[in-house]
Amino acid sequence: MSGQRGPRERRAALRLGLHAEVVATLFLRLKGYRILNRRFAAGGGEIDIVALRGSTVAFVEVKLRADLDAAAESIGDVKRRRIARAVAYWRIRNPWSSGFALRGDALLMAPWRWPRHIEDAFSLEP
Repeated sequence: MSGQRGPRERRAALRLGLHAEVVATLFLRLKGYRILNRRFAAGGGEIDIVALRGSTVAFVEVKLRADLDAAAESIGDVKRRRIARAVAYWRIRNPWSSGFALRGDALLMAPWRWPRHIEDAFSLEP
């Protein structure tokens, strides 16, 4: 098989991803974050969650994989550049954030494992 997924598999993966984002949102709220945006898309990229805690705005990439290491490895350079482009657009639309620290976080998830939140997991520079 070529590795391509059919429409049914893509829909199932999308549902799982959306569920993972809901769980991630709840997890971040429990940690004291205020959720500002979910699924912010602009500039050819998407930010899964934009969250605020204190003087820090975190741009969180949520990854659900079979294990946490695979989730971490799935955030590659291309994905990071797309997130950085989306962050640039988000900042233009949210000028109030200019005095805040900005951070690229990862929230890794795997079945039957507690989520792993990695602060400052990647650069927001394109």
